[in-house]
Amino acid sequence: MGREDQVEEREVLDSIFPDEIFDISETAYKVSITLENPEHDPEESEQPVIYLEVSYPEEYPDVAPELNISCPPNAPRYPRIDIQEDRDQLLESLQETIEENMGMAMVFTLVSALKESAENLMAERANAVQAEIEKAAAKAEAEENAKFQGTPVNRETFLAWMERFQKEMQEEEQRQKEEKEAEDKKKKSGKEEKKLTGRQLWERGLAGKADDEEEGEDAMPAVDKLKVTA
Repeated sequence: MGREDQVEEREVLDSIFPDEIFDISETAYKVSITLENPEHDPEESEQPVIYLEVSYPEEYPDVAPELNISCPPNAPRYPRIDIQEDRDQLLESLQETIEENMGMAMVFTLVSALKESAENLMAERANAVQAEIEKAAAKAEAEENAKFQGTPVNRETFLAWMERFQKEMQEEEQRQKEEKEAEDKKKKSGKEEKKLTGRQLWERGLAGKADDEEEGEDAMPAVDKLKVTA
């Protein structure tokens, strides 16, 4: 019965995968699986292709098929999956499907399960990269926004600000007071310089000007108008 089941399954697979199934031997073949790239993957690439290699033991399907995963010759390196590194993990992901389908033709189900597992692995890696990009962008945005935000106000920050403000006001008042005193001193000094004695006025020839400027009882008579009486 085992061989009859194997031949029947292979005929079904030939109809499902007419261009994707290739013979390795009379009891072994490989199925080509094209994987879908994750949506919104920052690093786009062509669709990865992997092979599920199947070999029938004589007792299959009452025992598990012998499986291997490979990639096409000279296949490019894909950013989200590497068969050399991921083979064991992907094969392990098929064990539950094998156990659930023991005694039945299972290769089509294994192909579907492998495709799903590989695409989920690629999506996880793409999401991790996207998360790092978003984290870096959020950090940069937060740093930029911090430039335009003041210190949060609470009791401690308010009291500290009030102390600085009062100190600045006192310093400003003191500065204005000192400037006013210096200005008053300067004006007083200027007035004292302008007050000349009578002798200074006479020597500088300003006595006549003083007569013209001063009128009334306190005005001094001009020298040329004085008369000498005997």
